[in-house]
Amino acid sequence: MKLKEIIRHEASPALGPYCHGRRFGNMILTSGQIPLTKDGEYIYEIREATKVVLNNLLSIVEAGGGNLESIAKVDVFIHNLDDFAVMNEVYAEFFGDHKPARVCVQVEALPADVPLEAAMTAFVSD
Repeated sequence: MKLKEIIRHEASPALGPYCHGRRFGNMILTSGQIPLTKDGEYIYEIREATKVVLNNLLSIVEAGGGNLESIAKVDVFIHNLDDFAVMNEVYAEFFGDHKPARVCVQVEALPADVPLEAAMTAFVSD
């Protein structure tokens, strides 16, 4: 099997020496996404920031051949746990009845002082 690079132009641009994600066999791993639009605009309001991050991540999973239901795990890094309830509400709306495993931790700082970053792991069938 070969490790395949995933690049998604609908997601925010990579800000460093990394790609949007990688697929190996039936596993997709995304890089962390911050609330940065494809046009380079940072989003700081937690509700909208969460939507941007989740949509960017889903577009990367889809570019790798997955879909919402193939997402197995989400890692969320949130700057302020006071934002947890709003982030969790948006997250629940986004996933609906699908409930991936999740990690959510508070971190001291994120690039450009954004409120959160997240990454996903998905599995697809060939």
